[in-house]
Amino acid sequence: MTSISINNSPNFSGNSRSILKKRTLLFRYLAEINLIFGLWYLQWRITHSINFDALWLSIPLLLAEIYSYFGGVMFVIGLWRPLVRQIKSLDQMTPPLPKTDWPNVDVFITCYNEPPEIVEQTAQAALAIDYPASKLRVYVLDDGNSAAMRTMTEELCIADLRSPRLQQEANRIDAERSCLMERLQKLENLTSNAQAAEQWLQESSSEVYSPEENTVGSIVQSLRQLILWLPPTHQSIAERLKTERQALEVAINQKELELVELARFRYIARPKTAGVAHHAKAGNLNYAIFSGETSGEFILTLDADHIPKLQFLKRVLPYFYTYNLFTGKYEQNRIAFVQTPQDFYNIPAGDPFGHRASLFYGPLQQGKDGMNAAFYTGTNAILRREALINVGLQYFADDFAKDEKRLDEFQLVGGVSSNSITEDMNTAMRLHGAGWKSVYHNELLAEGLAPDDLSSTLKQRLRWAQGTIQVLLRENPLTKPGLTFWQRLQYFKTMYSYFSGFATLIFISCPIIYFFTEIVPVKSYGSDFALHFLPAFIINRLTFLAATWGISASEVWRSEQYAIALFPLLIQAVWSVFTGQKINFQVTPKQRQSGIYLRLVWPQLVIFTLTMLGILWSIYRFVTGHLNNPLVHLLNSAWAIYNLLLLWAIIRASFWQPVKEA
Repeated sequence: MTSISINNSPNFSGNSRSILKKRTLLFRYLAEINLIFGLWYLQWRITHSINFDALWLSIPLLLAEIYSYFGGVMFVIGLWRPLVRQIKSLDQMTPPLPKTDWPNVDVFITCYNEPPEIVEQTAQAALAIDYPASKLRVYVLDDGNSAAMRTMTEELCIADLRSPRLQQEANRIDAERSCLMERLQKLENLTSNAQAAEQWLQESSSEVYSPEENTVGSIVQSLRQLILWLPPTHQSIAERLKTERQALEVAINQKELELVELARFRYIARPKTAGVAHHAKAGNLNYAIFSGETSGEFILTLDADHIPKLQFLKRVLPYFYTYNLFTGKYEQNRIAFVQTPQDFYNIPAGDPFGHRASLFYGPLQQGKDGMNAAFYTGTNAILRREALINVGLQYFADDFAKDEKRLDEFQLVGGVSSNSITEDMNTAMRLHGAGWKSVYHNELLAEGLAPDDLSSTLKQRLRWAQGTIQVLLRENPLTKPGLTFWQRLQYFKTMYSYFSGFATLIFISCPIIYFFTEIVPVKSYGSDFALHFLPAFIINRLTFLAATWGISASEVWRSEQYAIALFPLLIQAVWSVFTGQKINFQVTPKQRQSGIYLRLVWPQLVIFTLTMLGILWSIYRFVTGHLNNPLVHLLNSAWAIYNLLLLWAIIRASFWQPVKEA
């Protein structure tokens, strides 16, 4: 994972800065040329190359090319302003933010049916985060209500309380409490004589004394007036002592509460009423927010397997504060969430399942960030509780106005959107629509477990695709109030990309059709075709190279392979959502599901086999001297081989097995 990591001694003024990503201008120049050449190619395709003898093939191919071109336009615009953000850590801000003013943070670890040992690893790392222990709470949100998970939480909570860190914190709080108790005892001793002293002072003011006695009385009276004059003002010393005693008692109670609150690792399992929608992960998070058991100003959300690094909070929380020069204080701003990258520590050599996402968690997210449209992706992010609650209540009020029966779901329909099985992206869109801002911080601060079998991988990808299309139908960003033009474009671009399965099917079918029928969708494959296609293709690849600069070529190639090879899954996602099929949230398995999964890739196998047979058929006809238009066959063979290379990644993944340790 390519990420920006800021050293401990930032060499820039202020607490943060944003700069354009390197080579952005080069990308812009290439992108402009790319769009011009692409438009020129499409103009030629529409006006000079349609094969009217095979419109059933020519028109679908042309539509697929037009679809791809507009996808490319949005891709270019989305990367037009990629930001690289730099930030000083919370304890290095200038002027410094006092530790007493650091916010309380809740860490939510969401789980359903994961093994307790996986969640325990994440919890241990969360408890070890470099942050004041009294301001950090870690919650296991167990949607499976597992007895084993509850037991693990209780045992780890006790172990945490016994840790040197918390023992030191407990000793500090206890010492402060003892000082307050000692002060209270002294105050009690003073109080017993306070009324008599007050009465004597009042009487002395009306009696006549010698000059020496009068001087002493004046001093005592002045001292009394000074005591009563100091804020808060009172009518008598007894009242002043009473107020002091009450303040000390409150402070002592607060210290005792802090001692109780040192049990900072907690377990929440929401009740699930039969017949009431539970809203999966979104409902799990919302219950924790609205149940009254949590209260942190900020919430760090982690999937069950994502292990945070020690510096997570210190590296991200500064984004939520802005220094006001006029008041000389830090003030909270309108940033609703800060997203950090996702990466995985269990990816095998070669990344057979295409889990590396440096393109998305690099240029794409940075481009979105440049337009205040960074996506929340469900984990490794910090969210502002105030923003979630404000937006959540507004949407719940709107839903309640339409259906009063939803009052039963009040605790479940809240800040995190339950309108889609991809609650994360929809939540970000709602926050943006309400005027809140977002930040993408490109520093790897947590790592998790990636699915290491094809079945689990496809379940995860299908859920992403279905959920994204659900959002398009239910809260179309093009018509959603509150979003800026650029935010609409960024959200729609992502949704648009999930319809690419249909275009891919057309692209990979054309060579097969030609091999067996010699029907061509393009009227000319000669010099005119080369003149228009080759410049557009070459500049397109150069533009993509500039966009992905810094990402390894093997990872870019693997991403391209899966973008094409997943075409049946994308078609299935579109079909299932548009036909109204019931779609359930499926938790991605965190342990390998052993097996051979060729049955899951049968469409790819069919295309792969037909393509191979088509190439062999062309070779046979060439050898026997019965091949017409060898150049056209050669072009289609090159196209077909490219398709085979793209499809092979997922076919190989279907029978991939981990290397057995000796």
